[in-house]
Amino acid sequence: MRKLTYYIACTIDGFIGDPEGDAASLYAFTTPAYLEWMGAEYPETTPSHMREALGIDAPHRHFDTVVQGLASYRIALDVGVTSPFAHLREFVATRSLTESPDPNVELIADDLVGRIRALKAEDGPLGIWLCGGSTIAGALVDEIDELVIKTYPQVYGSGMPMFGADFEPRDFELGEVRTFDNGVLVRTYTRKR
Repeated sequence: MRKLTYYIACTIDGFIGDPEGDAASLYAFTTPAYLEWMGAEYPETTPSHMREALGIDAPHRHFDTVVQGLASYRIALDVGVTSPFAHLREFVATRSLTESPDPNVELIADDLVGRIRALKAEDGPLGIWLCGGSTIAGALVDEIDELVIKTYPQVYGSGMPMFGADFEPRDFELGEVRTFDNGVLVRTYTRKR
């Protein structure tokens, strides 16, 4: 059974973007040492069109599949990139788009949970990366096996939460914790089942 991992950047107060979903202010914390770690540990999470410029040519370590909502996907579309993670199997959860703008991108319009369960049941050593955003994470919260939370030293006060879900406590167990000189803290959690 493959894992679904929500690998996400957030502020200290748990927001993945401002009220409109923009998280550009977090880019200020991408120092060379931090970028080097991300490129070495999670190379597959760097968009395809940026990999060469950042010198990332490493094999996939954690994921061979990415799932994201339309708001996350639209960031790439707005700059003319129709397959931001062309090096992975790409899925976009959307009811708005009726036709995929790229042959590498499969749209999921209905039964998101069922589709994710089918992907998790596939054979393979690598997992599935839940890229964002809040609404899709809320819909899939009970399917998430692992959280990798990159917490940036910034407070928004309000904005887009990590999970757009109704209140219900769900327990995770803390695993690895990594700190960086730029103030970023990366924590890995595994779901308690």
